[in-house]
Amino acid sequence: MARIKAAGGILLAKTNLPEFSYWIESDNLLSGRTNNPWDLSRTPGGSSGGESAAIAAGMSPLGLGTDLAISVRGPAAQTGIASMKATHGSVPMTGIWPRAPRRFWHVGPMARSVRDLALAFSQLSGPDGQDAFSSSAPRLSDGLRFNASRPLRISWMTGPGFGPIDGEVAAVVRAAAQALSSMGIAVEQVGIPALERDVALDIFNRIHVMEMKPAFAAATAGRRPDEIYKMAKTMLSLPDSSMAEFIEAEQAAERLKDGFADYFSRYDALITQVLPIPAHKHGVDRFIIEGQSVDATWLQGATVPLNVTGLPGVALPFGRSREGLPISVQIVGKWHDEAAILHIASLLEAVSPMKGAHPAL
Repeated sequence: MARIKAAGGILLAKTNLPEFSYWIESDNLLSGRTNNPWDLSRTPGGSSGGESAAIAAGMSPLGLGTDLAISVRGPAAQTGIASMKATHGSVPMTGIWPRAPRRFWHVGPMARSVRDLALAFSQLSGPDGQDAFSSSAPRLSDGLRFNASRPLRISWMTGPGFGPIDGEVAAVVRAAAQALSSMGIAVEQVGIPALERDVALDIFNRIHVMEMKPAFAAATAGRRPDEIYKMAKTMLSLPDSSMAEFIEAEQAAERLKDGFADYFSRYDALITQVLPIPAHKHGVDRFIIEGQSVDATWLQGATVPLNVTGLPGVALPFGRSREGLPISVQIVGKWHDEAAILHIASLLEAVSPMKGAHPAL
């Protein structure tokens, strides 16, 4: 935030979050629930749901959120705005609590346009001398300029490895791939074997509980049970991973990184879903998706691989559900190649059926 203010940004508000910025809905015991501007009976997501709702409703053109597994891209998809989780370390995490899972955690911009995402990232990126994870990769200093030495090579997929996906969402991913193909870009459907061998959500859960649970325990020490919101209670109730499980999860995370490295030796970007379903009703804990019953953590199935591997991704609205809710695609890029995915996102934005669409408030 200090960098945005130094660049002339005006801070408007701190928007609503779940307790500890930790869940896929933005609800807490202090300020209550945030609603989705497209349909007040539905969630704007979490953890950055207050931010996504404010931007979608026209209250602000730009915002910042944190993304541990879904929290910048998911809310953007549920409210029809754009967002980006940059390569891990591109944006310093200085001041973010807690430090423990910082290798999965990211800060990212949220906005109503890809151009504004690029502008924000150009100001946010680069080491600050305080966060040891922050990197000195080249900053995106010239907006959406993208200089390709050869034609782009892009693929698309909706699974396996991400969990079940609603047919409407899969159709939007396919439509985005077809739109790029119609521009003369080489696009093909692929699979990534590493995602099938090692499920990123399982890896994340086994590592994350070991790292995050002590922080939750310390933060809630001395509180009465009725003063602790449900997700903190859930985290504290989870069994610890064994050391063998933890070590295997660490090895699986490295295999997943290697699998993506192999993929990106042949392609410049991957088009996939952000979420498996459009914005859902408040308080739902289980979903039936294409006949499969899954718990709410599976909404992170296509987003958490980027947190485990550190890859950059842009969320961009590209269609609507039968109920008129926004559906987004995710453009995934190589490590430190934000310029490419922002360029591809700008191409899709120009032809998106959602271009200029806003919720009817």
